[in-house]
Amino acid sequence: MFRIYYVLIAMISISWAAQAGAETRIALVIGNSAYGSVSPLDNPVNDAKLISEKLTDLGFDVRNLTDSNQIEMKRAISQFGRDLRQSGEDAVGLFYYAGHGVQSFGSNYLLPVDISLSDPADLDLMAVEARSVLHQMASAHNKTNIVILDACRNNPFESLSNMDDNGLAEMKAPTGTFLAYATDPGGVALDGEKGNSPFTLSLAEHIETPGMAIEQLFKKVRVDVLQETRGLQTPWDTSSLTQDFAFSPQIQTQIAKNQSEDELWQEAITTRDPVQIMLFMRAYPNSSRAEEASSLLQTVMAESFGTSPLLGANAPEQQEEVAEANETERLMYELALADDTVHAYEVYLQSFPEGVFSSKAEDRLAALRYGQESVTRKTAPDSDVSEPQGGVDASADVLVTLDSLLDFGNAYVRGQTINQLVVGTPQFPPIEGLPDELWKGQNCSNCHQWTPEALCDQAQTYVNRPEAGNVTKQHPYGGGLKVNLRRWALGGCQG
Repeated sequence: MFRIYYVLIAMISISWAAQAGAETRIALVIGNSAYGSVSPLDNPVNDAKLISEKLTDLGFDVRNLTDSNQIEMKRAISQFGRDLRQSGEDAVGLFYYAGHGVQSFGSNYLLPVDISLSDPADLDLMAVEARSVLHQMASAHNKTNIVILDACRNNPFESLSNMDDNGLAEMKAPTGTFLAYATDPGGVALDGEKGNSPFTLSLAEHIETPGMAIEQLFKKVRVDVLQETRGLQTPWDTSSLTQDFAFSPQIQTQIAKNQSEDELWQEAITTRDPVQIMLFMRAYPNSSRAEEASSLLQTVMAESFGTSPLLGANAPEQQEEVAEANETERLMYELALADDTVHAYEVYLQSFPEGVFSSKAEDRLAALRYGQESVTRKTAPDSDVSEPQGGVDASADVLVTLDSLLDFGNAYVRGQTINQLVVGTPQFPPIEGLPDELWKGQNCSNCHQWTPEALCDQAQTYVNRPEAGNVTKQHPYGGGLKVNLRRWALGGCQG
């Protein structure tokens, strides 16, 4: 199995070098645990160390402060601003803080470890106002800044007058800034019992995911924390970003341009590596060797796993639900995602027709075919996706009503009516990353207001914006139902 990783490393280049050369990444990370006059916290120093390590791996120049007093914090924030101003408009600035934080009269304050407060009027003299970080960032006039505050622990001053508000107040994000809070405004974030806070632990888990937009990253963090805290803590974010940002760049597969078809094919048949064979099929989809390559790929799969994925699809052990994909299947699916073409998903499905990702691949394949003017490959009659004759132009001629049997979509959608589906159980999470217990076996009508009128309004968006992106976004029944809803809307949303 490790051989696949070695080949993949040789064949895949990560566009990190180019991205790192184009932008400077600067981070200030502060974790305060050892408070003297207020309740100490177990995890902020651990949280700061964990995030510092992750950010360093992602190309950030990180300054990490732990158990800092007020002077140290203010000096570090000032230097952070100077560094950012000297780095140009393409620089990315990031500030992370874990520790005590409080709000007073609508302003947020980060507490140094040496704070000792008896009079609320002295708070701004003894703490560090969070807005000062935003001021430093704004002065740099760079395009992208990120502020992450895991600072909404229990209020250490709740016994003082005018200091009984929990959590932090919501701050407005200056242009080009993403603000993330461990919990919602006024809420309390848990310190955690696993050596790190639930918020930071989840952030560290997902932050290195290739190509994941920052908005999607913190959505995953929100889902994780809600599940871990049983709904007691809801992470919050607000954004005024003006350009896309991902902590880790998208993995991009590259095939050597100077390799001829013959050379690449010779490598494929010599190494008999499934990734190498698939890369050949992607590079030369119309090759006279295409069928031979597909056959070789299936043979290699059979040799690797002791049975052909196609012939062994009905074996009893393969009827059980697979909890996790094997490495070869996962890598082949990732290659298909990176290529995002009809051919790439066909190759994956040929090798793993009952694979862990087969339903997702079938829906994406259906959507890609739907967006084409002609079908590149005829779908087998018993496939889970059936392309309407004539491609996308034919869809307008197929009358769909609420009670007509659907002929397009995955195996669950085909043969049912829209009226049946709206009261059925979802096949995919309505929100990516949502825990299984919150959607599996539930009734779709409980999470969607699927009245005929509302459903028609939704379907009209697929008519007005028919680009593939609208049809391929996740849906409780996959992309196939969206195609049928578009047909229904084109026919006037008939009952």
